[in-house]
Amino acid sequence: MFLVPVFFGITLLVFSIERLAGDPVQLYTALNPHINEAQRQLLRQSLHLDQPIHIQYLSWLSDLLSLNLGFSYSGGSVAVLISQRLWATLELQLIGLTLSLIIAIPIGILSARKRYSVLDVTITSSSLVGTSIPIFFLGVAAILIFGYNLHWFPSGGFQSSDPSRYLYHNLLLDQAWHLFLPATVYTFAILAPVVLLVRSSMLEVLRQDYILAGRASGLSERSVMYKHGLRNALIPIVTYVGLYFGGLLAGAPVTETVFNWPGVGKLFVDYTTQLDFPVIQAVVVIITLMTLVANLVTDVTYAYIDPRIRLE
Repeated sequence: MFLVPVFFGITLLVFSIERLAGDPVQLYTALNPHINEAQRQLLRQSLHLDQPIHIQYLSWLSDLLSLNLGFSYSGGSVAVLISQRLWATLELQLIGLTLSLIIAIPIGILSARKRYSVLDVTITSSSLVGTSIPIFFLGVAAILIFGYNLHWFPSGGFQSSDPSRYLYHNLLLDQAWHLFLPATVYTFAILAPVVLLVRSSMLEVLRQDYILAGRASGLSERSVMYKHGLRNALIPIVTYVGLYFGGLLAGAPVTETVFNWPGVGKLFVDYTTQLDFPVIQAVVVIITLMTLVANLVTDVTYAYIDPRIRLE
């Protein structure tokens, strides 16, 4: 019910704020002494930047409703620019999410089972430290250690620029070689909060009477933990994953920038510094739509996981 007004509200807000950031025409022509103010004004007119903001927004919205994302100020279709970088972003994001869930869920459950033990304190402390470390620091440290010092992995990029330098002369192996460091850093960046989330959710579930009843009836500990405990503890995890998917196509701007990974996140950072409004607005539209759809799917998933929600 509220998806449509929320979408238009967010796009209008971002559209208005980005125009307060500066004048892209002035930015692009600042270093060219042969362009005068009259020529700059002609450029603004050609880009429709001389019109009032509400007129610009309605014009952009009309193009959007016809599935036209517009053209970058640097040249080229915005849709083409994003589609060219989409695979690199999906590759990094999906690998990071999948690995973090595979690692974090068993660790979080184990920590909850061994509450207040040395193992639990170690896991919790490590997760808190991991949550506190900025991802750009992890990325730079990984590049310095494994890229420059040990020379085990490339320090950035999607693949080697020279085909003769492909790992074992194979393109797929070379791309996997380049993917390893950013995927590992990104996995660790989202691993720590998931561990803490799983632990806290499982601790809440393990206090419930039906868990005690299951143990008293002779069910195995594995059945109690995974079949009855984990399913009821999944709602916060599903919420986290749903919000994550909301920004999936937006990429991981910090990770992609540090590793020079040619994804949508780096595209967004690069074109934001250039005040390229059509590209910025297109990425915001993608983020908004994905987030709204992810929230809707998450709500439906709640009812599947917990029948009590469906009954209410």
